Amino acid sequence: MAKIDRVTVDKILDATNIVDVVSDFVSLKKRGSSYLGLCPFHNERTPSFSVSPSRGIFKCFSCGKAGTAVSFLMDLESMNYTEALKWLARKYNIEIKERELTSEEKEADAARERMFAVNEFALRYFEETLADTEDGRAIGLSYFRERGISDAMIKRFHLGYAQDRPDDLYKKAIAAGFTERHLVETGLAIKTERGTLYDRFKGRVIYPVHSLSGRVVAFGGRTLRKEKTVAKYVNSPESLIYSKSRELYGMYQARTAIAKKKDCILVEGYMDVISMHQAGVENVVASSGTSLTDGQIRMIKRFADSVTLIYDSDAAGIKASLRGINMLIAAGLSLRVVLLPEGDDPDSFAQNHSSGEVEAYIEEHRQDLIGFKVDVLMKDAGSDPRARTEAINDILQTIAIIPDVVEQSLYLDECARKVGVDVSALSAQLKRFVAKNAETAYNRRQADKARESISDIAGSASSQRSSADGIPPVEPPVDMAGEKELKSPPVQSAQSVHVSRAVYLAEEEVIRYVLRRGLLYMCDVLRHDDDKELVPMSVVDYVEYEFRFDNITFSHEPFAEIWRQTLWLRDNAWPAEWAARERELLERRATALALGQEDIRARGVDMDTIDKLEKALVERLDKEFNAGVDEFASSFVRRHLLRSDNRELTDLVARLTSDSVVLSRMYPKVDPRADACRKLPLAVNTLKSVLLKEELQCITAELGKPHGEDEIMELMIRYRKLKEISMEFDKFTGEIVIMP
Repeated sequence: MAKIDRVTVDKILDATNIVDVVSDFVSLKKRGSSYLGLCPFHNERTPSFSVSPSRGIFKCFSCGKAGTAVSFLMDLESMNYTEALKWLARKYNIEIKERELTSEEKEADAARERMFAVNEFALRYFEETLADTEDGRAIGLSYFRERGISDAMIKRFHLGYAQDRPDDLYKKAIAAGFTERHLVETGLAIKTERGTLYDRFKGRVIYPVHSLSGRVVAFGGRTLRKEKTVAKYVNSPESLIYSKSRELYGMYQARTAIAKKKDCILVEGYMDVISMHQAGVENVVASSGTSLTDGQIRMIKRFADSVTLIYDSDAAGIKASLRGINMLIAAGLSLRVVLLPEGDDPDSFAQNHSSGEVEAYIEEHRQDLIGFKVDVLMKDAGSDPRARTEAINDILQTIAIIPDVVEQSLYLDECARKVGVDVSALSAQLKRFVAKNAETAYNRRQADKARESISDIAGSASSQRSSADGIPPVEPPVDMAGEKELKSPPVQSAQSVHVSRAVYLAEEEVIRYVLRRGLLYMCDVLRHDDDKELVPMSVVDYVEYEFRFDNITFSHEPFAEIWRQTLWLRDNAWPAEWAARERELLERRATALALGQEDIRARGVDMDTIDKLEKALVERLDKEFNAGVDEFASSFVRRHLLRSDNRELTDLVARLTSDSVVLSRMYPKVDPRADACRKLPLAVNTLKSVLLKEELQCITAELGKPHGEDEIMELMIRYRKLKEISMEFDKFTGEIVIMP
């Protein structure tokens, strides 16, 4: 297996638009300069997931998840770094150039990739068996034809057939170079206790299960035999690439339609989904007969605001399904129910009606969930007081989950009217359920906070951590002129150093400005060997100057590694890339100036007007040029570090460069230079003050230990000096401003 070379990686990342990528999985709405949506990594009712196209990062302000387009794919689709890059390359039609992996890299990538590869091989085998073999056409294709499935749907859902032979797929896969382990890991083959192997899906029609990105993660197989001893359906077991709690059948094919309609129609089986799609109703997915999970609900909520449940008239099936709907309500989804006519299920109803008729029936027969649940449960309870009480409590527990209190009240009134119980009695019971839910939620939050505090930042127990906390070096950037990789900076091993929370937070604020403002011009300073010549100083230069003057470094190893990489980028990658960018900006300005002057003079106005218009044009172009310079310099370090193939580094950089609030058009745009000149000196001096106070605490602790008279005197002198410096810092902290 090969690894993508750095030049190709840069082309992929340059072409990637994070909004385009995230929009394939999450429904986003523009909010100011960013985009908002529901976080795909945890369950939430109100959007807190922000995507910044200008910075190329995402950040959830609720769960704290942050990263780039690459890390988004890695986390959401369980891809590794190379798989995410290949996914992006396919999306943007970029040819991939690769180099050979090391043995360690091959081992790390092989486990998941071989499972996807053998599933793709099996998919082709099932499709070809259905279309090109006598048994496939006579048995599998005939079955789909009898069910009214068109060739277009067979192709759309990649339906197939497995030969009714013990090990036909197994033998063909082995001949193609796959191993027994590949087939057993994916569940395509089953190994008996005697050591023999046979095909799991032999003699069955096949329904492949796709992930949101379109990769085959599992299969479902239906037998066409009538024997009761043979299971009607068999499915792939869970594996490294397949978790049934995260997948919904048909979501890959339905996601565009769901996002467009903002409604997800939920049915039970494979054929229900396929027939509905064939009828033109494409926002349909199936839970495949299992209860909905948090992962599946989060997937739905990425694209939809509401869910429509379609039931046939089977009372037992309806009752069983009703048990899992509370999770949908708790997720903040609007629920509606459609009951099909007697004798119909979604498959048969879609087969016997046109697209317009199916959509019209769904629209006309939708009813709210609570009313539907009251009808079903109270009818089943009959006149038995105990059964009616249990049914009413079940209904009230569902109402208690509804987040909107007005909606709760309306449903409570409807429930009281339908069950014939005084609304005050139901209200008292509802309040008990609401209180119980609140207590449960509070306990859960407290437990979550307790878990978070154990692994909190600041390294209060960092002395016990391993050197794995350090961040490996970033992949070296490319010399854009010669397309040669520059040498990587030297890697310093992470030291297991105790870092207090105060130091951590102070260092974090400084490194945040390094990442957000980078090589932005900040001010001029006098050269050390010349009291007349001024030299420009960037944000990075300023931090380096202050650190060297007081002989301090970053204590938290990940911050220290970011700082080392930043200095290396400034000294090695910046000169050439800045020269190229400056030429581009100057050429753009010259072209715009020439065109603008030509347009002004073509208007035939008097010379005074021409002079005024040309002056305004020059001022506007100068402003645009300076803005381009500032943007390139500010984002230089961040852009390079976000391109690293090291997840710890990119996630940390994304977190530190995301805004703490989502800006909208109501807020004025922040001037980056003024922001740095005003706040960075404060951040640096705050760090120095914190370090001074910690050293004072250390000296105080030493004074409490037995020492000789001379040693105590030295400690006292040092304490007084540091105390004086600390007091001076306290006076000026928050008041230091550098004028550019």
